[in-house]
Amino acid sequence: MNIENLRTVYDNQGPFATVYLEGRSPAADAEKQVRLRWDELRENLASAGAADEILKNLDDTLIVEDITEVQTDGRIVVANAAGVVLDEHWDAALGTGDTAHYGQVPELGAYVREGCRLVDMVLVIANQEGATIRELRVSPQHEATQQDESVVSGDNDEDIHAPRQGALSHNQIRRRADEIVKDNARAVADQVDQIVRAREPDLVVVAGEVQGRTAVKAELSTRVTELLEETDQGGTDDDAAEDALYDALKSLASDRVQAKQTEDSENLSYSKAHDLAVEGQEKVSQAVGRGAVATVLLNYDVGSEGEGAILADAVLSSAGFGLVDADVADGIAAILRYDAATALAD
Repeated sequence: MNIENLRTVYDNQGPFATVYLEGRSPAADAEKQVRLRWDELRENLASAGAADEILKNLDDTLIVEDITEVQTDGRIVVANAAGVVLDEHWDAALGTGDTAHYGQVPELGAYVREGCRLVDMVLVIANQEGATIRELRVSPQHEATQQDESVVSGDNDEDIHAPRQGALSHNQIRRRADEIVKDNARAVADQVDQIVRAREPDLVVVAGEVQGRTAVKAELSTRVTELLEETDQGGTDDDAAEDALYDALKSLASDRVQAKQTEDSENLSYSKAHDLAVEGQEKVSQAVGRGAVATVLLNYDVGSEGEGAILADAVLSSAGFGLVDADVADGIAAILRYDAATALAD
């Protein structure tokens, strides 16, 4: 999970109000529904001591002209007296419920958990003329969100499929066609490499027609190849093909999330055996406050009391995050940068 956007949140001065509105089905009375949902949360925040300035900032963010988007996409919003410091779509599954928190630090445990279940992908839909490249965030449970798209096509206008009669021998024509396909694939690979350097995605997925996939894969850099997955499912011909393609991406995302969770669980077991891990809110809080934590591991589904402050210290000390299904004290554990005795010493 990329934590740089969280660093900017925690750089602000508290207290903060944190609001989660789950996404729901679009409805003709979406405005009424959102207002009713927000009114209840607003009252809870006011009762908890949230200042009028904070509530006004939240009003301006949630009660907007295109309020149907708030209803369907959901929202996580964090605000202090100076303004809104985080405002993003909230992709948690229907049934998670609406919640609001008020305190000296934002309550971002649910947001971090959801972020750990998202996979950043670069999707390359290739053909012999070039490719459509989409930058996506894919969840095993939810619809993928597209962040950018670019189309790469070769500069050569020659027809790679039908030779001009009498112009060249068959072998010459075939060689020239192969050269054009290779040039087009190289242009695609160069663009993918630029995107990977800039975005550092989790996966690069090559899809599309067989010849295009083969040509592009042959031109990809070593760095990109290390992230490479391939699918022969779906395409862009029609809605059914798009659906099949995105189902394949969800499957790849699920595999990636599961593999990362397994890796984190194994790392925790190894670290505990070598005195390089701690469990429970008190010990994790102490270690992370001293900058001794390399990775904070959260229970996959259930938050723990006081984890908001731990996450704040973790982000500001450049610790990473992961999820575990293992039974850990208070639903939180940490892999340390050095031995536990030193990390917890008075």
